[in-house]
Amino acid sequence: MQTTTLRDARADQKSQGMSRAGKSVLVFGIYLIGMGVNFIAAPNLFLSMFGFPASNDVWIRVVGMLALLLAFYYIQAARLELGAFFQLTVYARASVIFFFGAFVALGYVQPTLVLFGAVDLLGAIWTALALRSK
Repeated sequence: MQTTTLRDARADQKSQGMSRAGKSVLVFGIYLIGMGVNFIAAPNLFLSMFGFPASNDVWIRVVGMLALLLAFYYIQAARLELGAFFQLTVYARASVIFFFGAFVALGYVQPTLVLFGAVDLLGAIWTALALRSK
C-alpha cells in the first residue's frame, strides 16, 4: 500500500488544477465556514432565522466549532485533490437528510432542519456527478 504524503499531493495538485469535484467540495467547505461562524458568533440570530428556539447552551457553539474543523478538512482536501475523500463525502453528506428526517419524524426538532439536510444532499449530488464525469 502506497502512502501519499502531503508534499506529493501538493505537487500533483499544482500540476493539474482543481477538478469539478474539488470545486464542489471547496464550496461545501465555505458553506461550513459560514455555518460554523454563525453558530459560534451569533447562534440565536441564526437559529431564529429558521424558526428554532433561542439557545444559551454551549452545544450550539460546539457544533459551530465542529463545522469549522470540518470546513478545514473539506477545503484542504479540495486544494489537494483528494479524490477518495470526495467520494467518502458523497456517502456521508447524502446520509444527513435521513438523520434529520428521522429527528423530525421522532419529534425531536422542527421540520425546517430538513432544509440543512437538503443542502448536504444537493452538495453530495453535485460532487457525485462531478466524480462521474471524470
